Amino acid sequence: MRILIVEDSVKLAQSVKKGLEAEGYAVDVLHDGLAARKRLAAARDDADGSRYDLLLLDVMLPGVDGFTVCRELRDRGLAVPVLMLTARDATADKVTGLDSGADDYLVKPFAFEELLARIRTLLRRPPVTLPPTLVVGDLSFDLAQRRVLRGGEEVTLSAKELGLLELFMRHPGQVLTRERILDHAWDGDYDAFSNIVDVYVGRLRRKLDRPGAPSRIETRRSAGYVLRAAKEGQAGLG
Repeated sequence: MRILIVEDSVKLAQSVKKGLEAEGYAVDVLHDGLAARKRLAAARDDADGSRYDLLLLDVMLPGVDGFTVCRELRDRGLAVPVLMLTARDATADKVTGLDSGADDYLVKPFAFEELLARIRTLLRRPPVTLPPTLVVGDLSFDLAQRRVLRGGEEVTLSAKELGLLELFMRHPGQVLTRERILDHAWDGDYDAFSNIVDVYVGRLRRKLDRPGAPSRIETRRSAGYVLRAAKEGQAGLG
């Protein structure tokens, strides 16, 4: 079992690493959110050997906070169990962590035995099987082949357009803010005042919408964008 620790305290990270390795786990350590973002983005491809069985993720990280890292992890379709570590114990922070996609939450300081127990519990859970194909209405997205069909006809999209559409199709009917879209598809390369999101949403609309039909991606004023969910259901298996 391979575990990734993302913790800005070098002393704590090394202490946990040593303890986990004594229990037989393989452990990697990172100390900031940007490095974690890069490592986990690469982990989508099992062939690169960087797939993790569990992630220990601190909330207060340099560069990108743990809430954001976890949310982006889930937006990319990675189902690795996440145990968040933090000095915060407020209910609102716990709710934020769980809403970001974390599986469990452990407040520092903690006993190593409790950490081990929580890790064992998470690793005993059956693995989550992510859908190989997202389906919303007559749109289908083969995640392995990165191929999009509209009513059975292939739609040619750029890599960035594919990433944007995947985010929308994982959250049909849900309003996505421009900031969240930027975090997911552009990795912080643009600021919140950039119109790059509007530009790419416009491109997607031109490629996905049928003449005379309502746009599949609606603009919610002062809120963001939403992919209209199909009447027959939400995204699912193809």
